[in-house]
Amino acid sequence: MLSDMSNKLLVICGPTGVGKTSLAIKLAKQFNGEIVSADSRQVYRYMDIGTGKDVHSSKFKVSAFTPVPDGTGLRRDKQIGFYEIDGIKVWLYDVVKPDYQFSVADYIECTSLVMKDIWKRGKLPILVGGTGFYIKALVDGIETIGIKPDWGLRKILGYQDIKILREMLGKLDAERLRGMNESDKNNPRRLIRAIEIARHRSTSEVSLPPNWRDSSTSEVKSFFIGLKASYKELYERIDKRVDERVAQGVEKEIRGLLEKGYTFENSALGTTIGYKEWQPLLDAEIQRCRDSKMQTIVPNVVEGDAKEEVIERWKYNEHGYARRQMTWFKKTPMIHWFDIIEPDCQQKIARLVKEWYH
Repeated sequence: MLSDMSNKLLVICGPTGVGKTSLAIKLAKQFNGEIVSADSRQVYRYMDIGTGKDVHSSKFKVSAFTPVPDGTGLRRDKQIGFYEIDGIKVWLYDVVKPDYQFSVADYIECTSLVMKDIWKRGKLPILVGGTGFYIKALVDGIETIGIKPDWGLRKILGYQDIKILREMLGKLDAERLRGMNESDKNNPRRLIRAIEIARHRSTSEVSLPPNWRDSSTSEVKSFFIGLKASYKELYERIDKRVDERVAQGVEKEIRGLLEKGYTFENSALGTTIGYKEWQPLLDAEIQRCRDSKMQTIVPNVVEGDAKEEVIERWKYNEHGYARRQMTWFKKTPMIHWFDIIEPDCQQKIARLVKEWYH
């Protein structure tokens, strides 16, 4: 059993663009902490600029985690390591390749190993990110986490319209369908997951992954800090960050991934904001290359109206994502919220964290 000081977890959450990582680095220096990413996109290798890893001057260092006695442990398709940003270790970037279907169960597996290691070394893990589902799964646990994704089923159901998906779920689990809010009832991804769970429960018992919530993670003392801003302020920050990532070469990064053999259909490129918006533009270019019998995608940067449309669509999608993140986090009552334009915001946060930690 871990001591009272070794099972604490600081969570820094909020929408994209509010400065969570920069705050976390300052707090890590003050409280002898290390950062653990809670971002469902930053787990992918080679996708650095578009996901905002900001690790250009840091080298990835792989850490070896010994499998636990019952034979479970990190599978060979994953790697766990860290970057050092301003002297602070940042974990759970570059865990898998872009064509790996990374799930919340994968995230729990990796995060549990990292957090135990940080505690063992007498440090404070600081969970940082905007993927609320990952944070909730780690802190609260989710009953259905032991039900693995059925990718074949998802592919088939992905072509069905909302009405048919609702009818299917109603036949399998009418109570679950009645309990869904209107947003979920109109979200094909959530309907498909509910169908997946209902099918699994009808044929087998639900079991959690081995060692999922053992004595070292079941009594975690979490403290939540949330960063927020007005939508006007948030959109301006998002737009500025998108322009910066374009200038840093996100288009070239995507072209490099396509050269490696990843496509928008077989990898995270097709589902990640900052990448998927480029598909129509680059698909047209790929076709032109094929028509002219070119073997590679040329690394030229596109300019003009077509590129501007991509950038505007990217900004629009980021705005929508930020709104959805705030809707999710507002359902978490234990978050201590701070407006990023509030005077002395970071000093107030530091004082509150100090009071909790000590």
